[in-house]
Amino acid sequence: MLAMPTLYDVPWAILPEALEKYIKESQKIQAIESRPDASRAEKKGRIAWLPLYGPISQKPDMWMEMFGGTSTEEFGAVFDGMIADNNIAVILIEVDSPGGSVYGVHELSEKIYNSRGKKPIVAVVNSLAASAAYHIASAVDEIVVTPSGEVGSIGVYTMHTDVSEYEKQMGIKRTFIQAGKYKTEGNPYQPLATEAEKAIQERVDEYYDAMTADIGKYRGTTQLGVKRSFAGGRVVGARDAVNRGMADRIGTLESEVQRLHTKRTKRTIRSQFDLVRIK
Repeated sequence: MLAMPTLYDVPWAILPEALEKYIKESQKIQAIESRPDASRAEKKGRIAWLPLYGPISQKPDMWMEMFGGTSTEEFGAVFDGMIADNNIAVILIEVDSPGGSVYGVHELSEKIYNSRGKKPIVAVVNSLAASAAYHIASAVDEIVVTPSGEVGSIGVYTMHTDVSEYEKQMGIKRTFIQAGKYKTEGNPYQPLATEAEKAIQERVDEYYDAMTADIGKYRGTTQLGVKRSFAGGRVVGARDAVNRGMADRIGTLESEVQRLHTKRTKRTIRSQFDLVRIK
């Protein structure tokens, strides 16, 4: 398909309002280039803390460096190091993310899921795990949600923008010269054809089916159970999330650290972490 003039052409597993903000801010950036990730990992005793913050993308970029976010590739690399570190007994993932691009999410989720049993992996939603972020969080052993937290928004969407009438009024006429039947399919300068809309819908459905199948496996239910009972694309509060089986219990980050520390290490917790920048 021809690239869209906005980021909507990418299949997104993200809250729509968060994507709107993402796009508006991205329009301020004139060039996108790779930068070192700003992710931080922390350790308290034998409990390792790993943040899953902000919009999710597969690779780090200038947006992430300037405004924050999580790269699935860099998160996965840090996670692998924590799994391999014999000095770490528990991995605690703190989630506060509206979701993001679907790219790299399945791969990271599978990495986390396949690491179960090596050491406890707990996610604390503090305070949002939506869409792609929930997809990733669902792969851990246990999901804890803060009392004011929210989880869900399980779904995928994209958007086609048709600017043909506007360009017609402006006296602009575009002519595509192409090779390949579908090369310009879905371009924003012509109305969306029925065949093209069907192809885009199939693409979105494919990602949605993969997401719900993963979540069903991770949460001990079925794909149909996820589609029927996991809020149908809405976010829900902590109590509702536990009742639906989307989370395991309600708690705060501090109480979960205390619980894990008491259970796993039997040592006194320092009040502050020493930050370690992961590059």
